[in-house]
Amino acid sequence: MADVALLTHRRVLAIAIPIVLANATVPILGVVDTAVVGQLGEAAPIGAVGIGAIILSAVYWIFGFLRMGTTGLTSQAAGAGDQDEVQALLSRALLIGIAAGLVIIAAQVPIFLGAFWVSPASAEVEDLARDYMTIRVWSAPATIALYGITGWLIAQERTRAVLVLQVAMNGANIALSFYLGLALEWGVQGVAWATFAAEWAGLALGLWFCRDAFAGTAWRTAARVFDIVRLKHMAVVNTDILIRSVLLQAIFVSFLLYGSDFGDVQLAANQILMQFLNVTAYALDGFAFAAEAMVGQALGARARAALRRSAVLSSLWGAGICAVLALCFALFGGIVIDLMTTAPEVRDAARIYLPYMVAAPIVGVAAWMLDGIFIGATRTKDMRNMMLISTVIYFASVIPLMAAFGNHGLWVGLLLSFVVRGVTLAWKYPALEAQADNARSGPVAAA
Repeated sequence: MADVALLTHRRVLAIAIPIVLANATVPILGVVDTAVVGQLGEAAPIGAVGIGAIILSAVYWIFGFLRMGTTGLTSQAAGAGDQDEVQALLSRALLIGIAAGLVIIAAQVPIFLGAFWVSPASAEVEDLARDYMTIRVWSAPATIALYGITGWLIAQERTRAVLVLQVAMNGANIALSFYLGLALEWGVQGVAWATFAAEWAGLALGLWFCRDAFAGTAWRTAARVFDIVRLKHMAVVNTDILIRSVLLQAIFVSFLLYGSDFGDVQLAANQILMQFLNVTAYALDGFAFAAEAMVGQALGARARAALRRSAVLSSLWGAGICAVLALCFALFGGIVIDLMTTAPEVRDAARIYLPYMVAAPIVGVAAWMLDGIFIGATRTKDMRNMMLISTVIYFASVIPLMAAFGNHGLWVGLLLSFVVRGVTLAWKYPALEAQADNARSGPVAAA
């Protein structure tokens, strides 16, 4: 797997394209759920499904480290030819996911109370949202375990399986939402039951895709699965990723909160423009995931030349995609804004700040792609520390920038955080390559 001759553009695309297509199905599901409850002719069900989905997504997001950590560790084990460890990592990821889901189920009451305390809604919306979440929360073990399965499949470049899994799960969810929510007239509860069933069905399909691992014995060998050294290493990797993700989320949450100080129009314009960033992230995910898998395998095989070529090839494609996106935003951004809102003042405000969206893919590509490279190498301590530096510089700069330039200063501060993260990770990249020379059998140190 680490032969440089095998690291081709076709291989990068074979990993990346299914992920990009899988990501394209995600917003469709949200649109359908909203459309289903929208047929009930009342505002409260729409708000309830929206709030309930956001709350559960925020809770599940905490465990997003399981996908990234599993990809990095599994790709390295695969590159080293350690199939027993590949099998054991699947078991560890599944156990963590199921355990985390059970904790969420047990703690659902205080979680829901805390969420409504932070973001209160009308009594009717809260009651419906609670009904929705009380049903959906019982699929938490399946949802979080699927993070681990997805990471495990990506590490072995089985992204077509990830695409099939995503399409099948979302397709089942959509069909069941129409049937239960509209045909049977279960409304909000029908939409919740549809997601519950689809997520458990998704877990079953995911396990079927992993069936080769269950043909061996390492996945159920307690001494291997619960090896204390490997468990500690996995815990360190996942903790670093969690801290990094929390810091990144703090930047985006503060961006939205700061934006509210400039009035409703500016806030709405910023929210619309953030969708351009979401599109960029979805498009780049596939190439960042390719970097994770290929870099991890090269590091596991202790092949420095293959590691460098993996990083370069995936980053070239990432840069190309970002250049295309920047051009599309420049040419068609105004049209997209008009499609997203009919309010003239919001349209005008969004157009003023559209140049920042044109710049965002260009200045952010290094940060996004290096994230994938460092995840594959499990250099999570570097990711955590560089994210900390970026966060500190963002908060130190954004306040004076806003004072001087208003909403322009807010956007400059956000883009600056991308630049700092990219530059600092690039500064650490030579040590990542050197790690391939120093790697030994067993867990690769996340220096």
